[in-house]
This record gives sequence, C-alpha cells and structure tokens, in this order.
Amino acid sequence: MKKILLFAIAIAIGWSIYHNDIGPKNAYMGAEGTPTVAKSSQHPSKKESFTCDGRQHCSQMTSRAEAKFFVQNCPDTKMDGDHDGIPCENDSRF
Repeated sequence: MKKILLFAIAIAIGWSIYHNDIGPKNAYMGAEGTPTVAKSSQHPSKKESFTCDGRQHCSQMTSRAEAKFFVQNCPDTKMDGDHDGIPCENDSRF
C-alpha cells in the first residue's frame, strides 16, 4: 500500500513539474538563438493613473510626473512657485 501511495505522489510531483515547464514564458528564442524578452513586457504602459487626493506639496509626491499631473489638474497646489509650469524644480529627488 505504501508503494502505491509513494508512486502516486511521485507521479503527481512529476506531472506538476512537467505542467509548469511547458507553460507560457516571458522570453522567447530570437533568430540568433538567444533568449529575448517579449516586447509587451519591455515597454510598460506610459499612461499614469494619478488622482487628486488633496496633496499640495512636493514632499508629498513620488515622482515629477505625479507633481506635474497635480499642478495641471488639481486645485490649490503649492508646487510651482514661479508659475512656469514646472513643478518641484528645486526638489533633488526628481
């Protein structure tokens, strides 16, 4: 009985490994035979999804793109002191 149980477990493990190895991959073999990353994962979506949530200062932003979105789309921001359209000019993080 133990032999049958061990045999069944071995088959289940083997099937699992086999099934995972034949699934879709993120890379494919290029013409030269070298693995290449699929183009869909190479260029992430450029569309940012920011929302006005009451933040007003550069210290509350995580990127310059986010700060620019807030200055252009949200009320009462305090990130463009000289009103030239470029937010957080003196913030060294960006």
